[in-house]
Amino acid sequence: MLKEILFASHNAGKITEIKQILAPFGITVKTAADMDLPDVEETGTTFAENSLLKSQTIAKATGLPCLADDSGLCVDALNGAPGVFSARYAPNRDFDKGMDKLLAEMAQSKNKSRDAHFCCVISLSYPNGEYHLFEGRVDGQIAMQKMFGADGFGYDPLFVPNGYDCSFAQMAKVEKNKISHRGRAMQKLLEYIKNLVE
Repeated sequence: MLKEILFASHNAGKITEIKQILAPFGITVKTAADMDLPDVEETGTTFAENSLLKSQTIAKATGLPCLADDSGLCVDALNGAPGVFSARYAPNRDFDKGMDKLLAEMAQSKNKSRDAHFCCVISLSYPNGEYHLFEGRVDGQIAMQKMFGADGFGYDPLFVPNGYDCSFAQMAKVEKNKISHRGRAMQKLLEYIKNLVE
């Protein structure tokens, strides 16, 4: 049974979500930030490649099982952008400006669809080279304007999941975790963990 996992991230929003999701299972989460580890450069062309690159690199460096994710927003009107470049798409990683940029580019696009999806691929890598991939996706729409709430980060204020009339940023964290791309990928990871015990 996994009792301790190193999460290869410095993103405070992601760290909070992962800790909340794993807490009921008694798994201690250490982070790259806790251990003062540098970010691994994301040179892959897919979410899976980037996630695996991070978890394998850190697992080998620390000797600990390592969890990593790569995730992003894919907008139909922008041919799937920003995709794997979601964080870098925002000027100086300022997501408020990034959302303004996204809305401006959508306004200029000939494709007037507002369809979009968030995708997340979580990888669990062991120091011996073994690894597992878990993917989650949630479909929705890009709002006409930012819908800020008490929670959320990144592009959450712009994303309205199908079947809802509020943005991810306006949802309670517990509710968002149940349907989010990261939450769905984590559920697959947790099923894997449960099977280890059984």
